Amino acid sequence: MVKIDNIELPDFPLLLAPMEDVSDPPFRALCKEQGADVVYTEFVSSEGLIRNAAKSVMKLDIYEKERPVGIQIFGANLDSMLQTIDIVEKSNPDIIDINFGCPVKKVVSKGAGAGILKDICLMEKLTAEMVKRTNLPITVKTRLGWDHESIKIVEVAERLQDVGCKAISIHGRTRAQMYKGNADWKPIAEVKNNPRMHIPIFGNGDVDTPEKAQEMRDSYGLDGAMIGRASIGNPWFFKQVKHYFETGEHLSPISLAERIEAARRHLQMSIDWKGPVLGVFETRRHYTNYFKGIPHFKEYRMKMVTSDKAEDVFATFDEVLDKFADYQFTH
Repeated sequence: MVKIDNIELPDFPLLLAPMEDVSDPPFRALCKEQGADVVYTEFVSSEGLIRNAAKSVMKLDIYEKERPVGIQIFGANLDSMLQTIDIVEKSNPDIIDINFGCPVKKVVSKGAGAGILKDICLMEKLTAEMVKRTNLPITVKTRLGWDHESIKIVEVAERLQDVGCKAISIHGRTRAQMYKGNADWKPIAEVKNNPRMHIPIFGNGDVDTPEKAQEMRDSYGLDGAMIGRASIGNPWFFKQVKHYFETGEHLSPISLAERIEAARRHLQMSIDWKGPVLGVFETRRHYTNYFKGIPHFKEYRMKMVTSDKAEDVFATFDEVLDKFADYQFTH
């Protein structure tokens, strides 16, 4: 068993990573149904939240069926981050996660996200003060370091643990790498194998097959895997990994009918939550992966990602189900 503070999780839990414009309530619901043990919200701007920006406030919507669920926040100003804790607590999440890893320029330029990797003392102070501010467990998501020359993740993890952080998820790249190259899990294993560490250490980056999840567990000895890009348009990934762990075999490919059903539910939940315009627009990124591998699919994909009306997208789903009824997915 793995524990984040008092939250009990199964052995080697699978966590849905916080992803901007992806990890919203509809997608989290689908991933939870398919075996995600912990889900995180999209990251929420502390500055946006204290200014009551509509988009930031909306990201605080969480639902009972998602638990345990973490709300992730980012920022570099202590006063703003502490005010954010007070606001976030009202949504009653199970976990508050601090984003010390986002590599995007508009975040980093404000000293937030991975930008804070240039100032480990501030990283430690922010974490310490936020831990003091709430009774909820504070966790951190970060990267190996700012660049290859400044990797101090073993020391950073110790310092975060020492000020009360209850779990750390580490992406196996530096900020300089962005999402290029391969994730390096060896430094994450060094954190886990440090005898001073006693909180869960989760690995993140390039876990895109059940075999890689198994490698992270068995060869690197980590406490769990945080899944990001592999789950986009593929909420079944969590189920596939767990099936592989239990049986040593791959789950049968997800059928076209199941994929259509998931895409329909995803779109409908998005419309119910965001309204007809944003609901249609922000679900588009998933369709390529939902139907990945179908030959001669471009015409239908274009309809899905260019239609502005939900009824047109639903009609395209019906067309696909009819046109490709005999198609068998291979994985």
